[in-house]
Amino acid sequence: MLMKMAVVGLGYWGPNIVRNFSDSEQVESVLCFDSDPQRMEKTARKLPRTRSAKSFEDVLASDVHGVAIVTPTSHHYALARKALEAGKHVLVEKPLAMTSEECASLIAIAQDRKLILMVDHTFVYTGAVRKMKEIVSQGDIGDLYYFDSVRVNLGLLQHDVNVLWDLAPHDLSIMSYLLDQKPTAVSAVGISHYNHQEDIAYMTVHFGERLLAHIHVNWLAPVKVRRILIGGSKKMIVYDDTESIEKVRVYDSGVQMVSREGIYRTLVEYRTGDMSAPKLDNTEALSLVVADFINAIRTGIPPVSDGLSGLEVVRILEASQLSIKNQGALVNLTDGTIESPYEHVTKNRT
Repeated sequence: MLMKMAVVGLGYWGPNIVRNFSDSEQVESVLCFDSDPQRMEKTARKLPRTRSAKSFEDVLASDVHGVAIVTPTSHHYALARKALEAGKHVLVEKPLAMTSEECASLIAIAQDRKLILMVDHTFVYTGAVRKMKEIVSQGDIGDLYYFDSVRVNLGLLQHDVNVLWDLAPHDLSIMSYLLDQKPTAVSAVGISHYNHQEDIAYMTVHFGERLLAHIHVNWLAPVKVRRILIGGSKKMIVYDDTESIEKVRVYDSGVQMVSREGIYRTLVEYRTGDMSAPKLDNTEALSLVVADFINAIRTGIPPVSDGLSGLEVVRILEASQLSIKNQGALVNLTDGTIESPYEHVTKNRT
């Protein structure tokens, strides 16, 4: 049986989801709705397999199997909830919702009605990130030491969310997918220059004793940077999404402690070995998102970026926002308690 899908929201990202649904051999038709009629007309001209709905209520009353919510973040919860309550499987643009309570509510509704709830963490489906997952899972880089990401550009400034909520979900979803550890605490600082939303922010995510993640996001940078570094005891990975080739490079580099006789009992040695660039699958990531969504509907097997992964990202974002409001204080992800980051450093040293 071919699927009937709907896409709500035809702004920047929505048309891309419409196109991938339309290109899927498993989709019969795509129903589109946007509050701007011109956007629907434009989409219909480019993609003749689409149909236009007069309202969101018409989408819910239709015979579509799944609904993709591609609207401003502040509308995600209300629209996704209505779609689930109408018996539709739901794919939501990142982030899943504005609060962890909203995320948990959507997950509960989906589970109760045996529906698929998925969040569009597109980068998790890229060939580069899937290859890095393979490398990390095989233990090739050894014990994980750090995850460091930079995602900066000039614009696009948002009005309903700050730069962390806009850009960091990409890196947080990649981090959660790659690292087989749960974060324990978050600290963040940020500042706004043009409205009340922070346009520059730095986030630190703590994982136990020996793993640290750092995320830098910025709407006011003169150049576009999309880079992630992952350091391990054996090897290190550099992922640069702006590169046309060799997006992922694996370096056989590291530090090792060597015992020597004499006045210096322990010496530090630096190892600089070969660099390799593994071959990557160039399949469009969004087509794999759509395929995973459809497969989950057909089989009931949870998608890679399910509601729980969306909840994990939002929990970290919430904690980072609370930290910013408290001048960079450390927010415990388990109980929500707040402490000075200096207290945390002192505890780790004792």
